[in-house]
Amino acid sequence: MPKTKLQKGEILRDLAAKIEKSKSIVFTQFDKLGVKENEELRNKLKEENSEYMVAKKTLMDIAFKNEKIKNLNIKDMDGRVAAVFGYEDEVAPAKIVNGFIKGREEKVSFLGGILEGKFLSKEEVLALAKLPSKQELYAKVVGSLNAPISGFVNVLAGNIRGLVNVLKAIEEKKA
Repeated sequence: MPKTKLQKGEILRDLAAKIEKSKSIVFTQFDKLGVKENEELRNKLKEENSEYMVAKKTLMDIAFKNEKIKNLNIKDMDGRVAAVFGYEDEVAPAKIVNGFIKGREEKVSFLGGILEGKFLSKEEVLALAKLPSKQELYAKVVGSLNAPISGFVNVLAGNIRGLVNVLKAIEEKKA
């Protein structure tokens, strides 16, 4: 049953709100994806504060044109198109979808994406998916900051260990 103008307007407002709120958007083609697999992907995305939305290409095209995103023409994308909105981590949608695609290459694929208001090609989205997440980067920074401190503590402890070894040797000689 076709959607009414009121329903289409509501979908456009919903899409505009999601576009405005998101830090990154990934477009996927999902023609052969079953309902269970679709739900599995939605749940994985929800855990990372991301959202998966399917709408008619025409409505998506209008919504993204209203946001003035250049070089984006959703109507030209192959198959059924879903938009994955990332609200916290820019890399999360691409990483999650990339992990989900493994073993399902014939069912799901990247079509492109949007980061900082610019359209990304399929290859750029794949490169984005291979970047470490924010949490991994934070862990690396903390490790880098902690390394000199740990080294300094080990140097100080080494001097004390050396003193203890010398005192033990003296004690053994006297005994």
